Amino acid sequence: MQAEGFWRRLKKDICRNWILYVMVLPVIVYYVIFAYFPMYGVTMAFKDYKIKKGILGSPWVGFAHFQRFFSTYNFKTILKNTLEINIYGLLVGFSLPIIFALFLNYLKSNKLKKTVQMVSYAPHFISVVVLCGMIRIFMDLDTGVLNSLRNLAGLESVDFLSVKAWYKDIYVWTGVWQGLGWDAIIYMSALAGVDMQLHEAAIIDGATKLQRMRYVDLPSLKPTIIMLLILNLGNMMSIGFDKAYLLQNPLNLAESEVISTYVYKQGLLDANYAYSTAVGLFSSIINLFLLVGFNALAKKVAKESLF
Repeated sequence: MQAEGFWRRLKKDICRNWILYVMVLPVIVYYVIFAYFPMYGVTMAFKDYKIKKGILGSPWVGFAHFQRFFSTYNFKTILKNTLEINIYGLLVGFSLPIIFALFLNYLKSNKLKKTVQMVSYAPHFISVVVLCGMIRIFMDLDTGVLNSLRNLAGLESVDFLSVKAWYKDIYVWTGVWQGLGWDAIIYMSALAGVDMQLHEAAIIDGATKLQRMRYVDLPSLKPTIIMLLILNLGNMMSIGFDKAYLLQNPLNLAESEVISTYVYKQGLLDANYAYSTAVGLFSSIINLFLLVGFNALAKKVAKESLF
């Protein structure tokens, strides 16, 4: 009876607001075709996929591809690199935009504030391919700007991208440079909504700017920070393939091989479609558990959550 009542109400609502349903129909069709329907391909992770036989005709192999990935010689290296880059990037790239937004919010000159904002978020619009090309040019062993400066200081040239110990630093800090201003926009928007009476009361009580940041601004940013932190933690096993691959070379492979580059090489270069699907699915499942777990933790500890 309840199901019949639901469908009756839905039909009545569609007849009454059919224009709204027509407007939202293209969005629904888009997600069904490009988001939900392709999920059927995940079944390849459990099959010995053959192109001629197709997904339905290929035999089931269970968790064989997952076992193969866990037993491969570089599994620990790939997992370690993925986690280290993400944790490093989270510690640096998540906290700096908050600090940047807080200090930018206290600039008295609106003209200076807008100029700093424009300069800081302009790198966001540089494509990853162009960014990696710039990094290679600036760090070139013979003609790079960094090595030219080192030579002026009497130091020897260093091929930074060929030194595996430098890879994670280069990857993370260039990402910070590119995304600092853009990531700070959402915090600036949240700070714009802080009640000025709180600041006025703090000023009357003799609070300094740092104290106002700590006791007024940061508590106001708490919901935004927690939401974004949960989303970032939910992507702990994901790293953008393009930048990781473009900065990769045989000399830094021990530090630069991550899950996304490994999936690309196995899936497209070596045509191991089922195996690469299993590796990608493993990454997605871990991300899902991390997202749900940290969301539950935040809900319990900070009383804030995504769902």
